[in-house]
Amino acid sequence: MLGPANQEILMRARTDLRLGVPIVLAGKENEAIIAPIEVLSQSRLDEITLFDEVSFILITARRAQTLNCSIYDGNFVRIELGQASEITSLKAIADPSLDLKNPLKGPFNVIRDKTLKLENETLLLLKSAQLLPAAIVSQITDGKKYASDHNLTYLQTDQLLEMAISPRGLSDAITAEVPTARAENSKFHIFRPNISGEEHYAIEIGRLDRKQPTLVRIHSACFTGDVLGSLKCDCGPQLHAATKMINDQGGGLLIYLNQEGRGIGLANKIRAYSLQDQGFDTVEANHRLGFEDDERDFQLGAAILKEMRVTNIKLITNNPSKISTMNNYNINVVERIPLKVGQNKTNLRYLDTKARKSGHLM
Repeated sequence: MLGPANQEILMRARTDLRLGVPIVLAGKENEAIIAPIEVLSQSRLDEITLFDEVSFILITARRAQTLNCSIYDGNFVRIELGQASEITSLKAIADPSLDLKNPLKGPFNVIRDKTLKLENETLLLLKSAQLLPAAIVSQITDGKKYASDHNLTYLQTDQLLEMAISPRGLSDAITAEVPTARAENSKFHIFRPNISGEEHYAIEIGRLDRKQPTLVRIHSACFTGDVLGSLKCDCGPQLHAATKMINDQGGGLLIYLNQEGRGIGLANKIRAYSLQDQGFDTVEANHRLGFEDDERDFQLGAAILKEMRVTNIKLITNNPSKISTMNNYNINVVERIPLKVGQNKTNLRYLDTKARKSGHLM
């Protein structure tokens, strides 16, 4: 078939949203235009406000709490679009890093009527695109025709949910030997998931003896820490120490997942940093942005390990959730190896929050 498969339609929808192009999302009962507030243009907002059908602002319950909105629908809140005609006012609602510049917001009229049964799926899609989870949602009829007439991606919720429930399929795109400063005998494996465009990496260090438990570090990307040496976290020192540890032990795997900022993306991580400058800790900042404590998917790590034919591991980690995820996906963690490096005067509160609120074994 020349046309796109479900996973490819999903990737197209994510790309469109990141570009600020609305999509049409179709459920079993309703269809709606989804427009991401973070990157929405004034001209597209002007078109949306012309619709006669139901239109509203959709945000997470986490964000709604900071705006003092009543929460009636569990994970999300719907706010009347009303006479909002300026994209700047909508972005002030969506983005908490702008709160100090826009302190006078509201009161908001929260919608309590029957939902479209598209709201949770909309937020899931926005998060997977690493956008702020806030959108203009406009109900339409004959969404497929509307999408065709306006050259918009038409995505069904079944296609979106496939991302959430399907196994993390990966393909090993290419492998090459790449000596590094801390592990000269290294081979890089580049993996491409079937349901997203982000590549992930497995660095095979030394010699793998699959008859014995393999020493493994599953590391999530941190541009500021890994590359620039940021003092706000301990990511860079953890990466370097784990690489050296694996090399010194004779061999193992470093799994490097492109899940920047605990899965919320670099832009949102920097937004979280701006909120931390205002006194919020890591978890509180994520919540104000509309995200959960940790949006990462460690199932990807388990999928890569299976592709590498490694099922028994000694895991270098302080994070119990990595251990539980590995065990849940049939990767047997026979031993946890602690990794306590990188503490400095700048990141003391960050490390305390990881231990106190995220359960890290510090």
